[in-house]
Amino acid sequence: MRWIYVAAGIAFYFKMFLLTNASPSLPFSIVAAVVQDSGVPNVVSGIILRNRLYDTIFEVIVFTIAIIGSSFLLANERPLSQVHQFTDQSSILLARLGATIAALVGIELALRGHLSPGGGFAAGVAGGTAIGLVAMTSSPEWMQTIYQRWRAAMWEKVSVLIFILLSVMTLTGLELPHGDLGALISGGIIPILNILVAIKVALGSWAVILIFIRYRGLL
Repeated sequence: MRWIYVAAGIAFYFKMFLLTNASPSLPFSIVAAVVQDSGVPNVVSGIILRNRLYDTIFEVIVFTIAIIGSSFLLANERPLSQVHQFTDQSSILLARLGATIAALVGIELALRGHLSPGGGFAAGVAGGTAIGLVAMTSSPEWMQTIYQRWRAAMWEKVSVLIFILLSVMTLTGLELPHGDLGALISGGIIPILNILVAIKVALGSWAVILIFIRYRGLL
């Protein structure tokens, strides 16, 4: 059996690296076609939020299930009585400065993700990073109070529902006007979906951070 695997590997090597296959030429540019169909210069956002929107819906749902799973798996454990955090002023200053920069980057990626490299997932990660840096220098009780006061859990669920609703409308053929290519307000529904994904990922990361700080601590 081992020799079969070796022979298959050698055959695959010859196929991929030594044999030359002329790739078929298309009468049009795929990149230009995606830009024209989506109305955004960022082709990646056009593919994720239009051409492969069906896959993106389930990616958002999987992320939601992961957050619910984290809460479910740790629900029966005993919370930590004391959470060790950074207390020196230099670490606190650097962490909160980094949180401010990450938050601004997240907003930029969410608003302009259809025009330049970025998008909702990257913006949500930047927002979650900002929240994590603040959590490293703040008390868990204060973070939990802010989370509940602003009803972050509710807004996270609302953003998912709105994203799914708008995605279904897009898949059925209903689209907003694309506007001028390259303008901030352009691309139809894509910028709105980017913002919703950013909200979902950032607030979901906040929930996970609170859960792991409560049961696992920071250090």
